[in-house]
Amino acid sequence: MKTDVLIVGGGLAGLSLAVALRGTPLSVALVERQPPSAPNGWDSRIYAVSPKNAAFLDEIGVWQHMDADRLTRVDAMEIHGDAGGRLDFSAYDAGADTLAWIVESANMHWQLWESARRQANLKLLCPARPQALERNEDHVRLTLGDGRTIEARLVVAADGANSWTRQAAGIDVTFNTYDQLGVVANFRCEQPHRDTAFQWFRDDGVLAWLPLPEQMISMVWSTPLANAEALLALDAEALAARAGNAGNHRLGTLSLVTAAAGFPLRLMRAPSSIGQRLALVGDAAHTIHPLSGHGINLGFQDAQTLAALLADKPDHIDCGDHALLRRHERSRKEEVLALQGATHALHKLFSSGWRPLSVLRNMGLNVTNTLPLVKDVLVRYAIAS
Repeated sequence: MKTDVLIVGGGLAGLSLAVALRGTPLSVALVERQPPSAPNGWDSRIYAVSPKNAAFLDEIGVWQHMDADRLTRVDAMEIHGDAGGRLDFSAYDAGADTLAWIVESANMHWQLWESARRQANLKLLCPARPQALERNEDHVRLTLGDGRTIEARLVVAADGANSWTRQAAGIDVTFNTYDQLGVVANFRCEQPHRDTAFQWFRDDGVLAWLPLPEQMISMVWSTPLANAEALLALDAEALAARAGNAGNHRLGTLSLVTAAAGFPLRLMRAPSSIGQRLALVGDAAHTIHPLSGHGINLGFQDAQTLAALLADKPDHIDCGDHALLRRHERSRKEEVLALQGATHALHKLFSSGWRPLSVLRNMGLNVTNTLPLVKDVLVRYAIAS
């Protein structure tokens, strides 16, 4: 089998790239080990999708098929320090329509998959497992576990932080483990959240409550391993009480809706997001601490940028042209490095127990809260990322 673009990995970033190439003359193939399951009940894995990326999903024909009753706006945000600091953001004050949209991972994944299944220029190879990768000057050849081969001009690694494709291409990355888990669960609230997201920087990590429909919230608690394991061992009532107490009962009594789950947190940097006839996107290219909520947004922007370059390239330039891939890398490098650096620095700043530093960081939150122009700049950057 021959194709122009071969995408390995059918997660959110890989599928969004494939669907974004729908209107192009390029042939596309996507290899995925197993298809997503249709959504069933509430998903505890959620994402904060920026308005810019909601617009991207709308442009590629996915957003409008999302169940509107399962989408929640974030119109305001409260950030609390560990010693009295506070910072408030408001979409209304910034003149923005909304700060973000909260979307369940399973629903977004399913709609992307269903859109891909209907795509004329896309061949879905699923279930399929990559076995060997060979890159030459003029093509890439991927051999699957069942013996099939795919020859392409460009291979895109979209198969996650532990990317098989990246490893097969010989690209070594640097992992910085935070020795934390992100503990996630959904709760029903006694009091309405009013489309507000909450975040607390605590001695035991960063706690976030993100608004969901039906007066519910999604909790993301980035916390050291010992505390995470203790949280995961609690029964439903005890976990709800612990989460409510950690959030100062801001929304009254909580009751658990979905069981808690935990996933490891780590920073991953790649020396380059491209190689010979190779591009990395999403978590295969970079991971960040979830405290900023920008992980999936970086992946969507990777996909949008690469798709635009491939769609607009002259006919005599093939998809794996190194100069073309260098343009993609340069266009993404600044934002990725900035967000990785900022989130890593914030994690270090608020995880330090040194008392003088605690005073300074909380003072910084309070001072920033009195500067509307600074807050407006921060909001504008967040919604445009």
